[in-house]
Amino acid sequence: MDQENKTRIALFENKEIRKELRNNEWWFSILDVITALTDSPQSKTYWAKMKERDKEMSQPFPFWEQLKLEAQDGKMRETDCANTEGILRIVQSIPSPKAEPFKRWLAKTGYERIQEIEDPELAAKRTRAIYRDKGYSEAWIEKRMRGIEIREELTEEWKKRGVKEGLEYSILTSEISKATFGMTPNEYKNLKSLKRENLRDHMTDLELIFNMLGEKVTTEISQQEEPETFNQNVKVAKRGGNVAGNARKETEKELGRSIISEGNFIGENVKKLIL
Repeated sequence: MDQENKTRIALFENKEIRKELRNNEWWFSILDVITALTDSPQSKTYWAKMKERDKEMSQPFPFWEQLKLEAQDGKMRETDCANTEGILRIVQSIPSPKAEPFKRWLAKTGYERIQEIEDPELAAKRTRAIYRDKGYSEAWIEKRMRGIEIREELTEEWKKRGVKEGLEYSILTSEISKATFGMTPNEYKNLKSLKRENLRDHMTDLELIFNMLGEKVTTEISQQEEPETFNQNVKVAKRGGNVAGNARKETEKELGRSIISEGNFIGENVKKLIL
């Protein structure tokens, strides 16, 4: 999945709201917004009743669409989403004391996106600031940012080779992960007790390094051999991952321990893992 169609997580008063960038504007999960505004555990029911009350909402896609966002189980699922204008219409229909603060939050999110379009470096700066606020070390942040660049290089290469976004990206990513770490990304997330969180945000320095190595080598092989079919891309992904996997095993022999960690960077675990 490339940067344009990647599920991101935004926080409003410590409530997670999934969003996706499409045509240079943010689209937000309607159910996440309803949960944030109402604190209701039954956001699906709430949304269904809203559509029943408002016949306009019940019409096919008047201002909302179903986009594939990452669910809590790590799988990409169809999710009702709306852009800023659509979300504002929904907010106006919800009696909540959080409505006005949410509108300000939404406006700020949209304004920041406009700034990032005008100055792409702002996005990287904000990402670094978010990691610092969460307690990550500068050394870890540097590796994470470099990993993001390497991932983008790989997805750009896949685009050139005709790989389709979504399922095919996931399959190739899984092949690299299995060859590098002996696990698929979902299995890795289970090991680290993660749900909707981004796996790479919960990797240690060494895990990030070997993850980068697998993806970078895959990119280099692909650029050199120019695979023409999806099956050929799968083989390239396995080979790139195997390079990283062999390096990981050699490193583990030297260290006398596994570099694969069950820990995550949630809450107090941030300092424990970094120190």
